[in-house]
Amino acid sequence: MKIGFIGLGNMGAPMAKNLAKNGLDVLGFDTDNSIKLPEITMMPSIPAILNEVDIVFTMLPSGLIVKEIVSEFINNFNAESTLIDCSTIDVKTTKEVCQTLSNKKVNMLDAPVSGGVQGAKSGSLTFMVGGSRDDFDQLRFLFEYMGSRSVYCGKNGSGQTAKICNNMILGVTMIATCEAFALADKLELDREAMFDVVSTSSGYSWSMNSYCPAPGVGPKAPSDNNYIPGFSSDLMLKDLMLSQNAASETKASTPMGDLAMTLYKDFVENKNGSGLDFSAILKTFEV
Repeated sequence: MKIGFIGLGNMGAPMAKNLAKNGLDVLGFDTDNSIKLPEITMMPSIPAILNEVDIVFTMLPSGLIVKEIVSEFINNFNAESTLIDCSTIDVKTTKEVCQTLSNKKVNMLDAPVSGGVQGAKSGSLTFMVGGSRDDFDQLRFLFEYMGSRSVYCGKNGSGQTAKICNNMILGVTMIATCEAFALADKLELDREAMFDVVSTSSGYSWSMNSYCPAPGVGPKAPSDNNYIPGFSSDLMLKDLMLSQNAASETKASTPMGDLAMTLYKDFVENKNGSGLDFSAILKTFEV
């Protein structure tokens, strides 16, 4: 079975490799010509892939790029083929791309992921999928090759909606966790004691229990490795901006999400947070 994969960066490359490891013939393309993956048949262009496959994955940096690729190469898609977009992009663009494809009888699933680079490498990603239930059921095995869980969320755009809502919660809870450590420090509460209490009490969260921002506390996390990113502050800011743009468009009240976006924007742009893990925002509270 031939599968196309467009976008072989930090996330796309290990995802494509996991498809190949499960016996699929993966045809890949990236604008970076230096990328060479032994497991993947590298193709010279996007049309060269689209002409050969009926299923193509994309993992791209922005909705604009996804939209441009679909618009430019729409006539290269085979009829009744399926685009599975794993990028994290805005819901509006996802729906527009879906309509463009539908006009040419091409199916689409929006399937953003959670789990980061490590999850992509280990094949333990979670996929949040929007689109036709039948398409999801037929292609679910592909998600299983790359992840440990795939959740059908509803119509097209629902996968992206689930992703930005999830990451809005994540950004808010990480900031709350950092605030709590800052307060505990000022009150001279030992950080390990703080973790032991909160991680087994009503204040527990993934940000505390599994991804603790305080170095040397809890399970191993990026905070124990100089905040080398598992999920960067830049990407957290991107996802919070997506959530707040959607909130503005739908007139949803998300004051905590808006504040989290403001704090991460300041951290990334003014406080040397760019390139660090998103949990490194703890530094801004350690004053």
